Amino acid sequence: MPNLQRLLWPVLATLALTLSGCSDNPGSKTENGNETAPPEYPVTWRFALEEIEGSVQHAYAEAFRKNIEQVSDGKIVVDVFPYGSLGTSTQLTELTRNGSVDLAFASPGHLADQVPETGLFNLHYLLPDDAERTRQLLRSPELLEELQPSYESAGLQLLGLVSEGWMAWTANKPLQAPDDFQDLRIRTMTSEMAAEAFRNYGAAPVQTPYAQVYSDLQLHKIDGQANPVFAIEEMGFHEVQSTMTLPRASRFISSVIANPEWFADLTPQEKEWLTTAIRNLSEQAWEIEKELNQERLELMVERGDLEVVRLTEAQRDAFREISQTGRDTYLEATGNKGKALLKLVLTGREPNNGEQ
Repeated sequence: MPNLQRLLWPVLATLALTLSGCSDNPGSKTENGNETAPPEYPVTWRFALEEIEGSVQHAYAEAFRKNIEQVSDGKIVVDVFPYGSLGTSTQLTELTRNGSVDLAFASPGHLADQVPETGLFNLHYLLPDDAERTRQLLRSPELLEELQPSYESAGLQLLGLVSEGWMAWTANKPLQAPDDFQDLRIRTMTSEMAAEAFRNYGAAPVQTPYAQVYSDLQLHKIDGQANPVFAIEEMGFHEVQSTMTLPRASRFISSVIANPEWFADLTPQEKEWLTTAIRNLSEQAWEIEKELNQERLELMVERGDLEVVRLTEAQRDAFREISQTGRDTYLEATGNKGKALLKLVLTGREPNNGEQ
């Protein structure tokens, strides 16, 4: 188990103060406030992750770092902070908002409490089964334009959306029917929308930080959890659970965010480097997650770490029918904005193709 249990706010506060004092993106204004002084290179961009080294987010961040440092000819240096070095997911979003870090990952599993519209990605059986259709949806300008104002209202700049693979459910039994969730204490991320998706099945969700999941499973404070396959293996959850169910109910979608003031102060050249890197990586991220999830799944199967159960279409239909209630909850929380987003996603759907 990674040493993530020692995450304490005093350490976070110290690091935040240290980071805030660092000199990074210059951009000092002239007296009339209309121009920015030329940057004094090199400058450092600080990128905080919700996952540990070896994860999808870490691979993405490393590819981003290499891309930016190459195209800028070393003028930009990217400092990557894996999960555990600065704080929990919620704390990382706050550090981005206040400018202690420049860039970060922020997933709807916690962000939906601050940006309710992102709860869209916590809904089950909504995104297309087909990977290519989902890929087109996540990189579509229409979706990003619909979401951007909500991020801005929360003091964040949305740069892109990244899929990290299908969510898998683990427990000490197969989860093949809604009845299997009755009173099951399943860990979800901290947003109410993430918890509601499982509450609809009859579960008793427990909202805890990522770093706490292993010990809570080990001590039987919770009965199960949901994460992409790669995360289950790298965090050691397979050591304290017997069964992994693959329902293809939802994908883990995270957003790449930036501090708005930092983003606004970038030079035109720096913005071009940034947006180009994000655009190029939107394609590469799919290959990263596909390879990593398949590799970790095969590793756990070969080792006999846990039983793997794949739901049939009939079993998925039973969950799908109940999951529709979550859409009503989402619309109650988001109003017309959520209605537009839901319509956009539903328009991009096509019949199930049995992809796994």
